[in-house]
Amino acid sequence: MTETETATVGGGCFWCVEAAFKQLDGIESVTSGYAGGHADDPTYREVCTGNTGHAEVVQVEYDADALSYEDILEVFFTVHDPTQLNRQGPDVGSQYRSIVLSHDDEQRRLAEEYVAALDEEGGYDDEVVTEVEPLETFYRAEEKHQDYFEKNPADAYCTMHAQPKVEKVRERFREKVKA
Repeated sequence: MTETETATVGGGCFWCVEAAFKQLDGIESVTSGYAGGHADDPTYREVCTGNTGHAEVVQVEYDADALSYEDILEVFFTVHDPTQLNRQGPDVGSQYRSIVLSHDDEQRRLAEEYVAALDEEGGYDDEVVTEVEPLETFYRAEEKHQDYFEKNPADAYCTMHAQPKVEKVRERFREKVKA
């Protein structure tokens, strides 16, 4: 039986982050949703207002024998810009913030260390603004947002924003990409 673990991260539009993670071998499932806010069971429209406090996130279930939590963090920080406060590219608002929602103390420690290392390495012109918070509740997004890139590969947003992230993962993590 495969031992799976779960990670929850947000780095802009969940369609893009979901599509990127789905490229990796060892990923059991990726679910788009909302977390990190105060509203109960929010809708996409409510989250888009920026008034719920929630971020668009993905919950990644992965085979712990194939991928480590550090692998998940590496992919996450590769596919988004962790220095953009409350935005990713054309998407602006707190719902698009960079956030890692830890499931336990070990994930929180690893995420905090990863963010600190990114800042220490100085690979960015600006400071890393990624939030690291404990996950309280994950709300699954509406069905039309699940597997959005797979269902809508010709969508203009997907071709301009999701496709480059998918290609980046396929290139940078070639040895971990699904055959």
